[in-house]
Amino acid sequence: MAQLSPSDSARAKLAGAWRDRALSRKAITFALIGLVNTAVDYGIFLLVRAALGRSPVALALIDSIADRCHCGRPETVLLIAANVMSWTVAVSGSYIMNSSITFATESGRKLSWRRYLTFIVAGIAGLIANTATLVFAAQILLLPVWLAKGIAILASFVVNFALSHFVVFRVPGGSGGDAREGD
Repeated sequence: MAQLSPSDSARAKLAGAWRDRALSRKAITFALIGLVNTAVDYGIFLLVRAALGRSPVALALIDSIADRCHCGRPETVLLIAANVMSWTVAVSGSYIMNSSITFATESGRKLSWRRYLTFIVAGIAGLIANTATLVFAAQILLLPVWLAKGIAILASFVVNFALSHFVVFRVPGGSGGDAREGD
């Protein structure tokens, strides 16, 4: 391998620092948008869980689902149903904000059905991590549901950012577009 000249080496270091800075900025922006979506997710989760828990029709349906699928106690099915509903609303808002802000360079600030569906498919891994963590923390560790949901959100952040950066908003031939940042 050829030796880099001092100016080439300096340029390579500068380019690496720029990519690291851009990636860090994206992670911070993604996290800030995530805070907004966390409030949406958490609020809707609590509302749906309370509404389903007070509805005789919903409780009968949940009991029936739990009995037929043998997939857990009715309380588990209720947690999963509320979590999936709140996630669906939050992931849609997340896609819109991240396309417009965090990954604006990669998306051209344009929404597309293809990227939205890819975002949802990739987000399903985050949903699985979130739901598994929620059920484990609430029903195995016996943490209060509000705390279990908070821990679940943190677990899914790591999965969601990695998939958004490296899969959904990846520029063909690039690693997520961080070297193409314009500012």
